Amino acid sequence: MDGVGRLGTILSVWAHPDDETYLAGGVMAAAVDNGQRVVCVSASAGERGTDDPVTWPPERLGRVRRWEAAAAMAVLGVREHHFLDLPDGSLAGVDPAGPVDRLAGLVADVAPDTILTFGPDGITYHPDHQTVSRWMGAAWDNAGRPGRLLHSAVSVRHLKEWAQQYEEWHVYMTDERPEGVHPDQVAFDLVSEGPALDRKIAALAAMHTQTAAAIGLLGAETYRRLNAEECFIQAP
Repeated sequence: MDGVGRLGTILSVWAHPDDETYLAGGVMAAAVDNGQRVVCVSASAGERGTDDPVTWPPERLGRVRRWEAAAAMAVLGVREHHFLDLPDGSLAGVDPAGPVDRLAGLVADVAPDTILTFGPDGITYHPDHQTVSRWMGAAWDNAGRPGRLLHSAVSVRHLKEWAQQYEEWHVYMTDERPEGVHPDQVAFDLVSEGPALDRKIAALAAMHTQTAAAIGLLGAETYRRLNAEECFIQAP
């Protein structure tokens, strides 16, 4: 696919607010600019996404992360953002029937040409990410597999530059590691630069509770390079 326009109407489905901006923010913003419909879904509010639960108890953090997500969506131009209001950190323990049915209903309502979501590895092997991947795959099946289902992936090029840093940052939640996808495996790849990357970074910066520490640690230019590429493969 040689352009975002070919993605048509997009349904973008993720586990926590910020997943969508890290992995598909550039694609969604470009699609909105093209006049395409973009509908984004977060399974949870990410209310347990902190190393300091005393300062940030779930009720407080969930509320703030909803505000942050609204700000990020405004930067990207996405006007349709839904929360499934499921428990952060515990998605694997949720009876899948309900979420799968709700996602299948969204597929029927939105009639997307393209669905963007996690692949089976969840990028970082996060159980919530992997669970959303399974749910979305089942929902797509139940809806009759309309359009195309694309899985977020990491390119060989990206891993060549950043794999060592990911180890130092303890990004992965298991001993498994992605091998990276080669160019001939890629269904869609976008590398943002200039104003488009400015916009994505502004959206990420709006999610202060999740991104401020990384931006401060890495510095603005390194953080920009780290988050410039968005890569997707066709689901099996």
